[in-house]
Amino acid sequence: MTNAQYQEAVEWLFVQAPNYQIDGEKAYKPGLENITRLCAFFDNPQDKIKCIHIGGTNGKGSTSNMLSSVLQEAGYKTGLYNSPHLIDFTERIKVDGKNCDREFVYDFILKLQKLPEDILPSFFEFTTIMAFEYFAQQKVDFAIIEVGLGGRLDSTNIIKPLITAITNVQLDHQNILGDTIEEIAYEKAGIIKADTPIVFGDDNETVKNIIKIKAAKENAPFIDATLLKTELKSDLKGNYQNKNIKVVVGLIEGLRKLNYPISDENIENGLLTVHQNTGFIGRWFEFSQNPLTICDTGHNQAGLESVFEQLNSIEKHKHIVLGFVNDKKIDDVMTLLPENSKFYFAKPSINRGRHPKDYEDLLIDAKIFYKIFDSVQEAYLSAKQQCTKEEMIFIGGSNFVVGDFLEKNLENCE
Repeated sequence: MTNAQYQEAVEWLFVQAPNYQIDGEKAYKPGLENITRLCAFFDNPQDKIKCIHIGGTNGKGSTSNMLSSVLQEAGYKTGLYNSPHLIDFTERIKVDGKNCDREFVYDFILKLQKLPEDILPSFFEFTTIMAFEYFAQQKVDFAIIEVGLGGRLDSTNIIKPLITAITNVQLDHQNILGDTIEEIAYEKAGIIKADTPIVFGDDNETVKNIIKIKAAKENAPFIDATLLKTELKSDLKGNYQNKNIKVVVGLIEGLRKLNYPISDENIENGLLTVHQNTGFIGRWFEFSQNPLTICDTGHNQAGLESVFEQLNSIEKHKHIVLGFVNDKKIDDVMTLLPENSKFYFAKPSINRGRHPKDYEDLLIDAKIFYKIFDSVQEAYLSAKQQCTKEEMIFIGGSNFVVGDFLEKNLENCE
């Protein structure tokens, strides 16, 4: 297999299948019927691995990577399925922090191209079965599976996990999951399985009650991570990680009760070596010190509130590069923008990236200093040119903005 053949195969995967990452709502295919048939075609690899299921509006990626790092420190061979990727497709499927083998991806795509015509998977269903098969072949001790979107009807919900977690429930993807926090909580709660421990990390009492009721109905032991006391820290920065750490501690507590040995030292060391053990970047990621440059993939209102609150605590003039996709309510974001800042708005390179000219009226109404660019890289280079050593740069607003930035600049990371 040549690099060109690999790239062509992955391009086929993106182009041939409906892809939420590229196309948005029209590519979303809720329900488990299709993934059930797809898994059956490949002899149900998901039933051959021990899974941990992690859902929630924000914090899924951080939580799953922190947990993976802890389990790796405890000596377990650990599979990790995250989405979306930032730079390369293989980031979605990892074993012990190493990206999925490109040769496997290429060979598996060739098999997908020969599927019976009556099986028409979405892009996410393709990648989900690919992850299950890779983890089964690699004979992992644990496979940490991150929910793609929602929970109840998400294709990952075909698994029978050892333990499940829901990090939090916030407003996001309302066009698909529902307009209210209660409706979204119901969808998230759909990953709770009979007699399977559920860890919950949100202190919203309304949401917590919905999760508790579902857990009781399924006879699923309920672990309230918000009540856990811990002084543990992680190398993943961002004040919001403190809540995610509690969810990880809750998951470890549940696994210990299932008789999986994990020491306190494993937990402490694992949390402090997430970057090293899993290669995870993008959450309050410090790209450089001179000037201070940080990127974060927070992209919905709750995520951006947390990120911008931390930005406001840094007493530096800020140059902020932002971009959004079509389904985001940008008018909500305008009320959150940090003060003492210059803004550089750019269109993410994916199809559903929204050009700032489409929402320039909101920028004018916000009475901020801004410039508009056709690409994230142009915006970043402009911000870098304007930024002094005493100031800072922030890049965010979308996974795809951070991905565009890192793809062009990661090799220059300090």
